[in-house]
Amino acid sequence: MTLIAELERTAAGFTAALADAASVAEAESLRNAVLGRKGELAVLMSRLPELPADERPAFGKAANAAKERLNRLLEERLASFKAEADGASLSRFDPSMPGRMPERGSLHPVTLVMEEICRILNNLGFETVDGPEAETDFHNFEALNFPKDHPARDMQDTLFLGDGLLMRTHTSPMQVRAMLERKKPPVAVIAPGKVYRRDYDVTHSPMFHQVEGLLVDDAVSLAHLRGVLTHLLCELFGPDVALRFRPSFFPFTEPSVEVDMSCVICRGSGRKSGEDACRVCKGTGWLEILGAGMVDPAVFAAVGFDPSCTGFAFGLGVERVAMLKYGIDDLRLFFENDLRFLGRFVK
Repeated sequence: MTLIAELERTAAGFTAALADAASVAEAESLRNAVLGRKGELAVLMSRLPELPADERPAFGKAANAAKERLNRLLEERLASFKAEADGASLSRFDPSMPGRMPERGSLHPVTLVMEEICRILNNLGFETVDGPEAETDFHNFEALNFPKDHPARDMQDTLFLGDGLLMRTHTSPMQVRAMLERKKPPVAVIAPGKVYRRDYDVTHSPMFHQVEGLLVDDAVSLAHLRGVLTHLLCELFGPDVALRFRPSFFPFTEPSVEVDMSCVICRGSGRKSGEDACRVCKGTGWLEILGAGMVDPAVFAAVGFDPSCTGFAFGLGVERVAMLKYGIDDLRLFFENDLRFLGRFVK
């Protein structure tokens, strides 16, 4: 049998088998058997040197034409299989069935609370400022009147990066930067952001969020501080919240105060149910919520302000506020990305 006759026989056999193919898999199997690199057509082409020189061009032309025709037939058959599958899918489609609504997302509860705090203080005239999370010792400690032997400078409390840099332990450095930039009063800023300390348990995280505020102007007093904080906490927790100031100490404020608010769980009674002591406030009726005070003259001197200036500063942990606002008892829930927990805040 001549090569031309074998070529015609192979093409005819492929065409018949393709017409009988019942699936894409069978058609692809034919492709490999006949049109593949080691298929029947390739074997015939490899025998080209057996022909006389004057017959080779005609055979090569016939073989290429046969290959193109068989490939075209194969693609048409595969297209028919796809059309049949699409038709079957459409026949099963019921347009009257209800669709699947996509799940709605929400801002993280920490973000929700931080934005609410900033909105309240922005409405009082405070400007929001931002700054680097990798800070210098000057902005994080020295300008804020932290002595060289202060415990906060210890490696067990602060994450040092080397080359004079550290991960900021509070957002107060942004207050320092704001005063250095403005060069003189008035200054009214809030500094929200992430802070870092070496701590981790049910109530502490190595990364958490703070919002700190600073007001520097003429004749600023503790009364102004109390008014701002009362407004802030009443907006966050309701108008019935009571505040009390307790003496405390911070290197960058003098006098310094710890601010307590009446417990939002037992409403300040110290009792939640019957005679049982409230677990949140431990029966005291009060919750520590933030630290504050009048800016120390040493801080003003460090940033080039007249030490006789007056101003107050305050800072609160956003996670602490969120836990009280939403009744969350484990800080770690904020960082575990559990959709069952985060789904509670979808509006």
